[in-house]
Amino acid sequence: MTPARPAARTGVVVITRDRRERLLHTLDRLAALPERPPVAVVDNASTDGTAEAVRARHPAVTLLTPGRNLGAPGRNLGAAALTTPYVAFADDDSWWEAGALTRAARLFDTHPRLALIAAATRVGPSGRPDPLNQVLATSPLGRAPDLPGPSVLGFLACAAVVRREAFLAAGGFDALLHFGGEETLLALDLAAAGWGLAHCPQVIARHDPDPGPRTGRTARILRNELLTAWLRRPLPHALARTWALARACPADRDARTALAGTARRLPTALTRRRLLPPAVEHDLRTLEAPPAAPPRPPTSPPAPHDRVTPRESSRD
Repeated sequence: MTPARPAARTGVVVITRDRRERLLHTLDRLAALPERPPVAVVDNASTDGTAEAVRARHPAVTLLTPGRNLGAPGRNLGAAALTTPYVAFADDDSWWEAGALTRAARLFDTHPRLALIAAATRVGPSGRPDPLNQVLATSPLGRAPDLPGPSVLGFLACAAVVRREAFLAAGGFDALLHFGGEETLLALDLAAAGWGLAHCPQVIARHDPDPGPRTGRTARILRNELLTAWLRRPLPHALARTWALARACPADRDARTALAGTARRLPTALTRRRLLPPAVEHDLRTLEAPPAAPPRPPTSPPAPHDRVTPRESSRD
């Protein structure tokens, strides 16, 4: 008699919108994982038959159709629907390597303060390292003794695994931001609640994005960076970020769009303004500080035969 497979401890939440074929490819990849994780798909109001295709090809998937585009907070809906203690996120163009979810569960099991794993990301068919991997690995925040990797305050959403309890208690991804650079606010709120976030390169996500720019993404990121400043940072910092964006507006269309979007959302942001604990604000300023310039090599004095005395010079 074949022994029963142990229940997966890490589920996967995938958000999608109008990318049916890419999503089906991702679900095929997830279904082939040895962990056999439970998967929840949140369809953000697709119009290309995504929901029907998922039901037909992957009937075991939990399909959630809120009827509107929730953006990044659709992940909150998926995490709430799962019952596993840990939740990995994926987009419709990303998935997890075999064994990654098992390694993530073990790290959470052995590090009770750990709330979020920022995985290593490999990009495209060749699996080249994402440049973000090096940024996370060399975090100036160092490594806390009770965490399994360098402490971080940023991550890539489609390459993150969370402790479900901590994620939901922090409110998940914020609806005010909708989409674009939404990770920072969640990272700050988890850290403010005392949780640890760490980069763990032994947990590997795969990402195969479509080439080319994404329309409107730069403006959304600029908007959400500014909103995050108003939501959590000291007033002088928020004002300085606002002024910097305003100064860029005459020559930068994305800056104009971002500032207008911020203005529409700012009244709501101000009602929810909550400053970070001093320790988290300090860590964030450490990350924002420009890197120290490398020390200049000492200047060696010229060799004796190269030295020129004033008297010798006057002969020329």
